[in-house]
Amino acid sequence: MALKRMDNVGIVVEDLEGTIDFFRELGLELEGQGTIEGEWAGRVTGLGDQHVEIAMMRTPDGHSQLELSRFLRPPVVADHRNAPVNALGYLRVMFTVDDIDDTLERLRARGAQLVGDVVQYKDMYRLCYIRGPEGLLIGLAQELS
Repeated sequence: MALKRMDNVGIVVEDLEGTIDFFRELGLELEGQGTIEGEWAGRVTGLGDQHVEIAMMRTPDGHSQLELSRFLRPPVVADHRNAPVNALGYLRVMFTVDDIDDTLERLRARGAQLVGDVVQYKDMYRLCYIRGPEGLLIGLAQELS
């Protein structure tokens, strides 16, 4: 049996609306928003009685999604938002953009901060990491062709 696809990456946030606005500015589209709760959901996650607000955001090409979640119940138990780039575990999401300078300018207006520098890798890419809403680590890449 072969892998078919990767459906989405999940990110837990406190400010769901602000995070939606940030990713809209980046270029993702809000596909849907709703509440997940009930016995079936707790069985999937192992959290038991849970109540979660979610928003599904889709990249313009339609191939990738972010699932943004705000847990109302149970409370969040850990915070990895300020982990450095070399921390173990899931770390960041990388997006390819048309113009990295324009993207940075627009996202800085929404609170994004550059982590290091914008660097060029050979004649292939310009790359950087930013801290987005709530300290989320996001990679940006601009293909040079």
